This record gives sequence, structure tokens and C-alpha cells, in this order.
Amino acid sequence: MININEYTLEELEEYIEMLGEKKFHAKQIFKWLHKEKVETFDEMTDISKSLRDKLKEQTYILKLSIISVQKSKKDGTVKFLIKLEDDTAIESVFMKYNYGNSMCVSSQVGCKMGCKFCASTKEGYERNLLASEIEGQVIAVEKYTGERISNVVYMGIGEPLDNYDNVVKSIRLINYPLGLNIGARHISLSTCGIVPNIYKLADENIQSTLSISLHSTKDSERKKIMPIATKYSINELLEACRYYIKTTGRRISFEYALINGVNDTKEDALDLVKLLRGMIAHVNLIPVNTITNALYTKSKEKNIEIFMNTLNSSGIVATVRRELGSDIDAACGQLRQKHLEENKEEDLI
Repeated sequence: MININEYTLEELEEYIEMLGEKKFHAKQIFKWLHKEKVETFDEMTDISKSLRDKLKEQTYILKLSIISVQKSKKDGTVKFLIKLEDDTAIESVFMKYNYGNSMCVSSQVGCKMGCKFCASTKEGYERNLLASEIEGQVIAVEKYTGERISNVVYMGIGEPLDNYDNVVKSIRLINYPLGLNIGARHISLSTCGIVPNIYKLADENIQSTLSISLHSTKDSERKKIMPIATKYSINELLEACRYYIKTTGRRISFEYALINGVNDTKEDALDLVKLLRGMIAHVNLIPVNTITNALYTKSKEKNIEIFMNTLNSSGIVATVRRELGSDIDAACGQLRQKHLEENKEEDLI
């Protein structure tokens, strides 16, 4: 059976014509699937019964199931544990801002990257998500909350550029006017720095925002925090960033997780200024989440303030990321990790 949600409009048009039907039906079906979010073909009221029957025989509509929900009493952030068709689980987060509703989506089941401060990688990597499974998170959460998502952030479980083709396809699905119709400039992709795919993304002509997880100005220290740094140096990463900026005309956001006693001194801030000077860039400072058995802890408030002020006074625009969901399993991957641990305990009983 074919997962019909996986088709782009162009692919759906080809498929409909292969069924011996008129091409224009593809737009109707696409709209029902991605905008109206129907769960059955019988809900497609402007499609003939004969075509609906053909679709039922050969295809199915993807539906992701919500396993559990955690809602923050502090700020209303909602974290979802979502089950996929193969019974694996991922996380998605719904966040309210004054400019609209934002959603953080996962791109993989687990992660290979091994970043030391991230819970996503602790249980290992299982598989890539399909484009429809990435978009399906937005559909599931919109249906659950009854609210429209206006911004999508690829910062959930997994490394988006390690699942390049599916992620790019999902951006196009999410952006499509007949579907969710979320503007490309309201879609942000975060990467730990897979350099060849930064170049590829620059050439895609997708006007989404690129965020780079930097976290250190020194290769030696970055290698300890992020294993990807053993493959690509900071200079190689920044060269790819400059190409991205030149090709797209888009500003890059650099994410910098402030870790107590590791990368949060004024000297570190001044080194970051030297590194980014002359680039169209914004620095997003992230007080690192303390996770179970993690080596790193959050920087002191005074150090965070000094770091931010040093950047801003040197002409590098920097802000501290607003901490959301601090009273729930806030760090990416924690809810999934807890779910897996509970399942292991059940298996032992």
C-alpha cells in the first residue's frame, strides 16, 4: 500500500493520471490531505466514489498517534510523544509566542551525532523519518490543539541534514500553498554542521532560515562537545556558511549552548566575535539543559549576561533563547528516553 501523504503535488498528479483519471483531481486530493487533514477518503466529498475506491485499494492516509502529552504550567508549552506506524516514538513541541504558534519537529528516530549535552542521542539512532512523517507531526498537533501553526523549527530529535532528501521534501510539503501553507521564511532548520549538505541546501532555493549549532570557537573543545567536529573543522563549517549567505542572501543563526566552565567566559565571547565578524549573523545563546547523567551544566546567570553583552557591544546581535517548558521534560529527547526506559522495564516484568 502506498502512503499517499508522501507524494508532492507533482508526484500525485502523475499517480492520478496513471490511474486513468484527470490530472486536476490531484489538487483536490492534495488539499484534502494536507490542508483539511482528513483521515479517510470518504471525507473527500468532491471526489467521485470510483476514484475514492481506487485510492482505497492502492493507498492509505498516514495518521500519527499521540502517545502522551506534557503541558507546562508556567508558559503553556506542550510536549508530545508521537507514535509512528512501526511503533517507534518521536517528540514534537508546541510553543506559544506573541507572534504566533511555533512547533519544533523531529527529523529522525534517535540521532547518530552524539552531542554530549543532548538527550536525543542517548538511546541511539533507529531510522530516518519520511517527509510525510515530519509534516505529519504538524498535522497531528494542529488537530489536537485546534490551533494553526505559523512557524516550524527543525530542532527536535535527529540531525536534519543527515536526513537531507526527506527533510527538504518535507519543507516543500509544509510550505505548499494548497497544504499547510507555512511560509519558507517561517521555517527554520538547525544542523550540527554537516558541511557538504549546507552547500546543497544553499542551492535548493528554499528561503528558510538556517541555524548552525556552533557551541565553541575552538576545534579542540568543539570535538569534545560535538563528535561531528572531528570530521569538519570550524573553518570548513564557516566557509560553508559564507557560501550559504552569499547564495541565499539569508542571515544565519548561530546557536551557542552556554556550558558552565566550558565555553562561557568573556574570552570565549570575544573569540566568537572574531570568528563571526563580517557575516550576516545572529547568535542565539542557549543556557544548556541539565539532563540525566550529562557531563555539562547550565552557565551562571551572570556569565550568560556578560557573554551576551560582550557580543552585542561588539556588533554581533545576540539574544538568550527564552526557556520554555522548564517544568516538563524540556530537553530534546528526554520524553522519548523516559518512554523507552518504561517499555524496557515492562518487558522485564
